[in-house]
Amino acid sequence: MQVSSLNEVKIYSLSAGRSLPEWLSDRKKRALQKRDVDIQRRIELLQDFDMPTVSTKLKVSRDGQYVMAAGTYKPRVRCFDTYQLSMKFERCLDSEVITFDILSDDYSKIVFLLCDRYVEFHSQHGRYYRTRIPKFGRDFSYHYPSCDLYFVGASSEVYRLNLEQGRYLNSLQTDASENHVCDINSAHGLFATGTVEGKVECWDPRTRNRVGVLDCALSSTTANKEIEGLPSISALKFDGALNMAVGTSTGQVLFYDLRSSNPLIVKDHQYGLPIRSIQFQNSLDLVISADSRIIKLWNKDTGKIFTSMEPEHEINDVCIYPNSGMLFTANEAPKMNIYYIPGSLFEKYQSIIQ
Repeated sequence: MQVSSLNEVKIYSLSAGRSLPEWLSDRKKRALQKRDVDIQRRIELLQDFDMPTVSTKLKVSRDGQYVMAAGTYKPRVRCFDTYQLSMKFERCLDSEVITFDILSDDYSKIVFLLCDRYVEFHSQHGRYYRTRIPKFGRDFSYHYPSCDLYFVGASSEVYRLNLEQGRYLNSLQTDASENHVCDINSAHGLFATGTVEGKVECWDPRTRNRVGVLDCALSSTTANKEIEGLPSISALKFDGALNMAVGTSTGQVLFYDLRSSNPLIVKDHQYGLPIRSIQFQNSLDLVISADSRIIKLWNKDTGKIFTSMEPEHEINDVCIYPNSGMLFTANEAPKMNIYYIPGSLFEKYQSIIQ
């Protein structure tokens, strides 16, 4: 375990330290633990929380019991049980996972979007069904009231797959040449998609009409910043009924009130790298944004930095365990990182901003 501090905030890296090779016998493992100080100090919060080479995506089930991770090589998904603190199962796939989502409260209903245009549906026993989308996909969202899956990718169309009827419905025609990311607001069902031209288009799933367009590329530029190309949308996340955060390919995070076309705050990561993940710590009004190099926690009202983390390897995804100060990262390395910020520090920060 390693402890770092920034802005008087202690961050505990629970996955730091050496790990024991799987091919060692139990006798050799016990011998190493007796004489190696680094191995004695290591903490295995989740046993075997790693991938053979690279981890790409992480999700936590809604009941909080399971953490699922996708990685390579070979393409696979691993499920970890937080009650037993160990791996529950592992499944290998035919292609690499671009993204996935857990539709049920536990791990019994999972949807995988693969890099070969296939969409796989998994149940508890394994793969249940697979189908193909017309163009290569990059992201998808599930609309629970209508049982529709919305797929965006290398096309101007947003494909709709209805899971109740088991067929494709009429797609949504956007003005973009390609769409990178999408999200659905759980409060009122608004569907938003981020385009390669740096715009966010919002649609009403009930009428299938576009209700608004945000030009995020124009809002992310400042007078003293050099622009080499048009920034595209690389991350998108709703926060409650009225707020939304948008990440750009040039490293800015724009926080919007949906009632205004101008962002409330523009936060620059200063590295010029695409924003890969945006999460929210709603109890403290914190935004957790990450590019491939750094994770920043900052206040969404003032933009003031709470703390930041720079892992040793490139970041692919960030996942927060709900109602805790713990977060997981998928990296360009076999080991997935686990960070913990004690709850007392969050309470101290809340008293400061109030």
